[in-house]
Amino acid sequence: MSTAREQPDPRATLRAGLPDRYLTPDDIAEIFEVPKETVYQWRKKRIGPLGFRIGKYIRYDPVDVLAHVAERKSTDQDAA
Repeated sequence: MSTAREQPDPRATLRAGLPDRYLTPDDIAEIFEVPKETVYQWRKKRIGPLGFRIGKYIRYDPVDVLAHVAERKSTDQDAA
């Protein structure tokens, strides 16, 4: 039996419903399976999920992440 708490998979958390915490750039990189640098570039170019600052840290609201995914799906379907 392990005493260390295991971190849940952020992708599983999003699939099961909205997590009860804000997501980090690491979470976003893992969810979309991209390098963390890509997440920072998305933010710089304003093309990724909407993020916000808490002090020196960037956080993402899961609602905004899901909205971004829905918007991308809609855009891709319209282009097809």
